[in-house]
Amino acid sequence: MGKQLLLVNDLPGYGEVALSAMMPVLTHMGHHVYNLPTALVSNTLDYGRFEILDTTEYMRNTIGVWKSLGFTFDAIATGFIVSPSQAAMIANYCSREREKGTKIFVDPIMGDEGHLYNGLTKRTIEGMKRLVAQADYMVPNYTEAAMIADEPYEEEGLSWVAMKGLLGKLHRMGNGSVAITSARVDGQDAVAGFDKEREEFFLRTFDMIPIRFPGTGDIFSAIFMGHIMNGTPMMESVDRAMTAVRQMIALNRDTKDSFKGIPVETCLEVLDTCQEDRK
Repeated sequence: MGKQLLLVNDLPGYGEVALSAMMPVLTHMGHHVYNLPTALVSNTLDYGRFEILDTTEYMRNTIGVWKSLGFTFDAIATGFIVSPSQAAMIANYCSREREKGTKIFVDPIMGDEGHLYNGLTKRTIEGMKRLVAQADYMVPNYTEAAMIADEPYEEEGLSWVAMKGLLGKLHRMGNGSVAITSARVDGQDAVAGFDKEREEFFLRTFDMIPIRFPGTGDIFSAIFMGHIMNGTPMMESVDRAMTAVRQMIALNRDTKDSFKGIPVETCLEVLDTCQEDRK
């Protein structure tokens, strides 16, 4: 039976990222999906020009309406946050919901390849630190993990010993599980994690397909969340998310406009091979 899932992320007008990428994935996996847009974004940021409408006031009012109506969710997933004040509001909301038993998933979307995304500042990092402290599951890429932990970004990656140190530091910030994507460990591309339930570190390596799509992190987070909420162990959830994202990238590697992201609705069938535990 599907779970009640709330996605707190931006909504693009053009492109398959954030809510546009996550909602069809989780719906296909059998969950009931709701959304609270953090911003309306004209198009993916990769195009270089964009317009962003901050929806913080709408979010604040909506949370109040939902509280009066008694709406509840089994899990909340957060993504792109517009401002430190918005991050504080979402952190407070997640803190209250976590106390009720709601699972909190945080993808601290801020940057990649050692740099913040266009339009974001160092104040964004401070706001995100407050939010990740509420996470049962934190899913940063390596750039974001280094920023949150106040560690230097190493272009050549980390040793496994150093990566475990970074994972441990992030775990202690929210006392939850952590999966770091887009990592490079001992010379190999990898997803590195710490599973709080099993109290163990794990490393999953992969061969990079040489094309960049925006939104693959959102897709990974959605598939990972979907499997966790279906009762799949963390390490297996990571494996299934990695496999599905890789297959989606391979199916679309010849696209003429990678900036718009992966058209997830056209390749949802790849999820069917990695959700045998669907209830």
